Amino acid sequence: MSLFTGKGDDGTTYAFGSNKRFSKSSDLAEALGTVDELNSYLGFLKISSRKANFFVKIDSEEFYFEKIIEQVQQNLFIIQAQIAGADKNISENKISQMSDLINKIEKEMPPIKTFFVSGGVELSTLFDFARTVCRRAERRVVSLNDSGEIIIEKNTLAYLNRLSSLLYAMARLSNHLSGIKEEIPNYQ
Repeated sequence: MSLFTGKGDDGTTYAFGSNKRFSKSSDLAEALGTVDELNSYLGFLKISSRKANFFVKIDSEEFYFEKIIEQVQQNLFIIQAQIAGADKNISENKISQMSDLINKIEKEMPPIKTFFVSGGVELSTLFDFARTVCRRAERRVVSLNDSGEIIIEKNTLAYLNRLSSLLYAMARLSNHLSGIKEEIPNYQ
């Protein structure tokens, strides 16, 4: 199998299970591409998390950052497949598990009273950047859904929304576990 076919040289592509070609600048291509960008960036974040060896403990089970990210990446493939037209869906259980993880992380840190300036340790900054890419992916998927071209399952929309919260919580926890105090904006 070749790495290229040349069929996209005219600025078109096709989705899973379809021979119908569409523009690479379409809402569908934007949504697929941005979720793919997020997944690729999470690969970089996964490697960085491996070095830190951080984890969240829920009951007696340890959830290492690296493994959390790996599961998110797998779920993003499900989302991409759904967007491309495959009969794949994010289960409500995956959203509940993520919500439970976010709640546990929040209990580990001081409550949020303001916005925070991104930074602290490198891992925190990487999580913050991933959060912004996730928000962009969510906007692209919502735009695609709003266009009516493809109907996106409500669990997919909820998962992407919750994912940005998880990435924010992990950014904060990375600083917390490293003993870094969060910096608040001074608005001056």
